[in-house]
Amino acid sequence: MSTTKELLKKVRKIEIKTRRLSDHVFGGEYHSTFKGRGMTFSEVRQYQFGDDVRNIDWNVTARSSVPHIKVFEEERELTMMLMADISGSEFFGTDEQFKNEIITEIAATLAFSAMQNNDKIGLILFSDQIELFIPPKKGKMHVLRIIRELIEYKGKSKKTDVAQALKYLTNVMKKKAIVFVLSDFITDDYRDTLKIVAGKHDVTGIRVYDRREEEIPNLGMVQMQDEETGASMLVNTSSKAVRNSYGKYYSERVDYFQEAFLKSGAGALDCRVDESYVKKLLGYFKRR
Repeated sequence: MSTTKELLKKVRKIEIKTRRLSDHVFGGEYHSTFKGRGMTFSEVRQYQFGDDVRNIDWNVTARSSVPHIKVFEEERELTMMLMADISGSEFFGTDEQFKNEIITEIAATLAFSAMQNNDKIGLILFSDQIELFIPPKKGKMHVLRIIRELIEYKGKSKKTDVAQALKYLTNVMKKKAIVFVLSDFITDDYRDTLKIVAGKHDVTGIRVYDRREEEIPNLGMVQMQDEETGASMLVNTSSKAVRNSYGKYYSERVDYFQEAFLKSGAGALDCRVDESYVKKLLGYFKRR
């Protein structure tokens, strides 16, 4: 019973913190950034002077011999899909918080912002497989369930496959959605899939990382464990070649992330665990 109590306490803590952020800070910003992005076909009517000629419906015009145009209206209701990486590498952190805790807070803040907008919110938790899918729904109870899963869910695999998660998204989401992919993106091979997904949905990648991951410090012989494979090995960190090789591997993944998201027309955002994600998100919304 105490574990349920503990969990509810954690959910409540995150709710209080992120709700306040979404109310004061992101409500308006989220609204103006994403509202009215989608346009749905409403009706066909006769052409009037001043109408946009690009909207002429040539089929109806040909049949009736009178110019007709297609009328579109804004989609008032949007759907937000949160995609959170829960692989082994997310349970890394050297300062105050693990990466997965920051991912949970950012996701909760976004969910409450969408809730204020009366939008639907869904969740995909992924590793190198789809761990959990919660279909989009509205309401506070639904958002709290999403937060609960983000805190409590134990993944079956420790590995990561961003491409597979994106493919799954295209299968379950037929209508355009606002998609946030939260991960450390220490992986590659997702560029092509991302391009297809970003052509249909409004996608943003949020890379959550720890500054200690950027380089290996010189500490002599160190026993290290790969969080994703579980493999343990002795690493000679005093070797410059070893440190350089790791640094190169890491920076290549970061470059891949930036390039893959920006070239596919998606948004990209970097969040270090010891920095304010509030400032980062706000700056991102304002730039859009």
